[in-house]
Amino acid sequence: MKLLVFGQTGQVAQALARLVPEATFLGRDRADLTDPATCARAIAQARPDAVINAAAYTAVDKAESEESVARAVNALAPEAMGRACADLQVPLVQISTDYVFDGAGTAAFLPDDPVAPLGAYGRTKAEGEALLRATGAVHGILRTSWVFSADGANFVKTMLRLPDTRDRLTVVGDQVGGPTPAAAIAQACVTIAHGLRTDPALSGSYHFSGAQDTTWADFARAIFALSGRKVDVVDIPTADYPTPAQRPLNSRLDCTTTLTAFGLARPDWQAGLRDVLTDLKVLA
Repeated sequence: MKLLVFGQTGQVAQALARLVPEATFLGRDRADLTDPATCARAIAQARPDAVINAAAYTAVDKAESEESVARAVNALAPEAMGRACADLQVPLVQISTDYVFDGAGTAAFLPDDPVAPLGAYGRTKAEGEALLRATGAVHGILRTSWVFSADGANFVKTMLRLPDTRDRLTVVGDQVGGPTPAAAIAQACVTIAHGLRTDPALSGSYHFSGAQDTTWADFARAIFALSGRKVDVVDIPTADYPTPAQRPLNSRLDCTTTLTAFGLARPDWQAGLRDVLTDLKVLA
């Protein structure tokens, strides 16, 4: 399969580069997502068998003051990609997020539940989903959550850094979700791309997050336990950790249809965490 990937430096893009090094990867120098037309041209020129969009504007708090930039990258670029893919009749796998939901309640969100984003980042990602669907392209919108890896900036690497200066940390304990290894997301994207080529009728939205659901505070405790760091983690409510963008309290995602359609089970985030800590050479 001739695979074209938008993204080069992000966590999932780097995981994809290890998984499918033969794919073509487009960084910002070759496809600037703030200029959606360049993305469409890149697809038309490459004529791939499938496209994965692993690039996004993910600065959740900064998006509150840069929504127009976030919208270009997260909404208008996927729309342009979708139109180009529809013209070539090739599938597009678009990575999305739990932030399209409002985080209300305690039930896991289903793929067809109404979206109700709380902030600019979620709004732009939700709009990108809608615009992509409207292009008529065969697509797999893959919503995921709490991505982590040995690459880039993420919660795991932040937690590993903090004990250098303190032995007690306060961490939000009332947000619940599934930490998801970037390597598992990369594999899911490739599997879905193959599946959509075989059966375009599978086109739609899917969820994929790590099991079992946990809190940020308990995730932090697991990081410290597996890395052999003695840190006292104290749970605090989200209200005690104000940020420019509001976070959803409930990021549980129902991944049943992803398993049914593509045979993709929720990844074990603790096993993924061990792999990441091994890569970082800090596993106890």
